[in-house]
Amino acid sequence: MATPVTGTRTAQAVLAWSRDLVRPPLLLAVQGLPASVRHIAGYHLGWWDRHGRPARASSGKSVRPALALLAAQSCGAPARSALPAAVAVELAHNFSLLHDDVLDQDTTRRHRPTAWSVFGTAAAILTGDALLALASGVLARSVFPATADDLSAAVLALVDGEQADLSFETRDDVDLAECVAMVEHKTAPLLAAACALGGVFGGASPEVVGHLRAFGESLGVAYQHVDDLLGIWGDPSTTGKPAHGDLLRRKKSLPVVAALTSGTPAGAELASLYRSDDADPVRLAALVEQAGGREWSESEASRLLAEALDHLAATDPTPRAAAELTALAHLIVRRTC
Repeated sequence: MATPVTGTRTAQAVLAWSRDLVRPPLLLAVQGLPASVRHIAGYHLGWWDRHGRPARASSGKSVRPALALLAAQSCGAPARSALPAAVAVELAHNFSLLHDDVLDQDTTRRHRPTAWSVFGTAAAILTGDALLALASGVLARSVFPATADDLSAAVLALVDGEQADLSFETRDDVDLAECVAMVEHKTAPLLAAACALGGVFGGASPEVVGHLRAFGESLGVAYQHVDDLLGIWGDPSTTGKPAHGDLLRRKKSLPVVAALTSGTPAGAELASLYRSDDADPVRLAALVEQAGGREWSESEASRLLAEALDHLAATDPTPRAAAELTALAHLIVRRTC
């Protein structure tokens, strides 16, 4: 058993620290947006209500900024050295959330109405576009301007994965390898970029940056497994999303595709009901579990966590940052919301 590192914070404390550290430069960046989208961005980020009055809504968990800051610390640099990376990945992440909510027609995020449902579809899309442009600008003006290209590559992969995810909705022949590849494009790149950019701003060698990127990639796929499990079995009071939301949309998520391709009677029944508009979502959830989809996703999340931690160990990280990155990785894979 590893010896505890003195002063190590819990994962929740790390996330709170990250939010506090990133909020001022993030707010400063958003205040530079045109007024037409600034208000919507601030609403989405939980800073004010729909009328522009200060609010105390959730701004999200701040996982990606925390990874960037800790990655820099793991290389022996101060966390603040990676603030441009942390702000940029958070802006890019929120661009993707604004667009995702429109694409999926989700009306709730972080326990409040989504931006598009309040301000309209076009306004939410344009606000997402503005956040993405802002993210690139933050990196382009930093001491490592070439990192803007790294973020762009991650976003292009994300868009490719999102397109694949949308195409799955009209197909009955999605196989498991396709689904995993979609996740490797849609979810993993931003977490990988957060870790890699943190390493770059922390002065890491290309080899170490490569391992940090691989750490984030494995963690990103594990993250999606957990997200998909919560999309079926998560408690709405903690997730802030409707019960069985992914099943109601007939989403081809990882556990669902694993069940559909399982070759089991439960998988066959699930395939039949998934083509129906009025199937009971409780029954659908039970069939995914009976066909082994839930167990497979849980097992894969654990395997990918171990793989991620092997890559982290290969960077020879500073002890406290290593302990906190490990705690954060475990929280990501064991979270309930």
